[in-house]
Amino acid sequence: MLKRNLVADSCSIIEENISARMTLLSFRKLFWTPFVLMLLSSFSSAKDSNATVPLVIWHGMGDSCCNPLSMGYVKKMVEEEVPGIYVISLMIGKTVIQDTENGFFMDVNDQVAFVCNQLAQDPKLKEGYNAMGFSQGGQFLRAVAQRCPSPPMKNLISVGGQQQGVYGLPRCPGESSHICDWIRKMLNSGAYSDFVQKHLVQAQYWHDPLNDDLYKQHSLFLADINQERVVNETYKKNLMALEKFVMVKFLKDSVVDPVISEWFGFLKQGQAEQTETLQESALYKKDLLGLGEMDQAGKLVFLECDGDHLQFTREWFTAKLLPYIS
Repeated sequence: MLKRNLVADSCSIIEENISARMTLLSFRKLFWTPFVLMLLSSFSSAKDSNATVPLVIWHGMGDSCCNPLSMGYVKKMVEEEVPGIYVISLMIGKTVIQDTENGFFMDVNDQVAFVCNQLAQDPKLKEGYNAMGFSQGGQFLRAVAQRCPSPPMKNLISVGGQQQGVYGLPRCPGESSHICDWIRKMLNSGAYSDFVQKHLVQAQYWHDPLNDDLYKQHSLFLADINQERVVNETYKKNLMALEKFVMVKFLKDSVVDPVISEWFGFLKQGQAEQTETLQESALYKKDLLGLGEMDQAGKLVFLECDGDHLQFTREWFTAKLLPYIS
């Protein structure tokens, strides 16, 4: 009888002990679970806030997305300098060869639409991205910013881009190539003819100061994005949404004519010698694109590089451009 009582008492004590432990565990679970979730949430938020912004790169004339000596090198360099960054070097077409050819012969408006569609379908870009365009890729990406606000472009960096077009082609990639000779011939014979406009990329940002009316009427691309015909308020609104618009001018540029186009300046209308800055232009004074307001707000950044077209060192790139993408 005594043994039975001892056993019963022991079982009762064990049950009470287990019950106490369960109560303690329940209390701990009740207290710690929300606390742990809060910590995880805070960690996730901090991680998101420190996450890198993706970068979209668009190459220039005669180049391609993946040339290891140009865009391939830039992509790799950015990935080394900004660990974890997601970088897209745009390929316009299905192959590198198509990509290069399209830089000469595919309607720019079709190229911009192609890129807008590609960016809209990439889930990694939905929160926004920075954009860096090299040479003609600079004005092409500006068209993306003005026409396709989703996903949002944060910073636009134009490296040697011809924002006011060109009036001359003193040198182009592949100088000995028959393509460069053919381009010059077409531009000189009639840049604003329907055939040349539809089949030559460079004609679509050919800006003739001696034939301003002809340019405004027949330019399929540049006259539109620069508000030369009608003022598109959506273009203005979308461009002004940028955090920074960075423009790089190469002081020894032998490709872009006039070089001041890289800073959104151009030749004064009616002649082909004297130039004017962006701030002196009607585009700025009338604020047709919002550039005046952006300038006053500190959103426009004008940088110089002491070299020929697209010639810069890694040290210069890291010091001058990396702060706008990291």
